[in-house]
Amino acid sequence: MATIYHDFTINATKERVFEAISTPEGLNNWWTLRCSGNPELNEEYNLYFAEQYNWFAKISKFIINEDIEYKITHAMAEWLPTSFGFKLKEIKPNVTYVEFYHSGWENVNQEFRIASYCWANLLRQMKQYLEEGIITPFEQRN
Repeated sequence: MATIYHDFTINATKERVFEAISTPEGLNNWWTLRCSGNPELNEEYNLYFAEQYNWFAKISKFIINEDIEYKITHAMAEWLPTSFGFKLKEIKPNVTYVEFYHSGWENVNQEFRIASYCWANLLRQMKQYLEEGIITPFEQRN
């Protein structure tokens, strides 16, 4: 099994970062077109990007303001059965260290490589959103 990793800092409190990665409103500002779900353990989220990318995930780990993991339950075949998550550490006031992972990939194939590249771009856009208030229009996200 293969895992994608991206670690970085964001100039924001871990509470603000956690809101951006755990609430539908936060996810819509940097990742999804439309998202629904409740930020609680075992809750299912609808991650909607387009009709052919109407995906679902279940929260499999949840420690408020520290750790969240989503297990993909419905998506394109290569994404099943993967999980992605975030671990947060506030390293000084208003600076949060983010450890992102996307695990459970069966192969390091083309979709794995594309996903790694896309996550890097999306996480940069999340950083811009939290630090500068910039919301990249959905149509321009990678």
